[in-house]
Amino acid sequence: MTHRIHGETASDMNDSPEDGSQTAPAAGPRITIVVARARGGVIGAGNGLPWHLPEDLKHFRTTTMGHAIVMGRKTFESIGKALPGRRTIVVSRNPHWTHAGCENASSLEAAIALAAQPGPDPSISTEEVFVVGGEQLFRDAIGIAKRAIVTEIDLEVAGDAHFPELDPRQWRVHSRSEHRSARGPHYTIIDYRRD
Repeated sequence: MTHRIHGETASDMNDSPEDGSQTAPAAGPRITIVVARARGGVIGAGNGLPWHLPEDLKHFRTTTMGHAIVMGRKTFESIGKALPGRRTIVVSRNPHWTHAGCENASSLEAAIALAAQPGPDPSISTEEVFVVGGEQLFRDAIGIAKRAIVTEIDLEVAGDAHFPELDPRQWRVHSRSEHRSARGPHYTIIDYRRD
């Protein structure tokens, strides 16, 4: 399951400031970024994860279960299916893109608006939406997210997709937990919040 990796879609928000940053919607679900990154901010290589960390995949599943997840089309294609127990919203420039168990949105803003409304499964929460990749969607979301759950993996790997450092003037550490994978690498899960 490769769920937080290189995507291609860019937000097409009409109300974005000229500098390309985005403003938070007036109301709606809390927007949370979930990402795993190696040293240097690497989150993907060749549209895949350059590591296999079963413990973080379990953490991802537990964190996002019962919520809407938003991802770019390439990220979705790397997974290949809608994830069970979650509402999968795929951001694609192609308005005709479809896949069983998924909903299509033309932009991050449209995906968040969709996630704020009850979907086909009434058990899925509309209070928090998770942005799970890829690189461009993370860049689009970073200005409007209120929470970022970042798994820092102590690995040096080559990659072609990156997640930027969070600005410490805007983000504070809410919680931090250190772990060691059965496969060897140390990793830290950091829950950042922005007021």
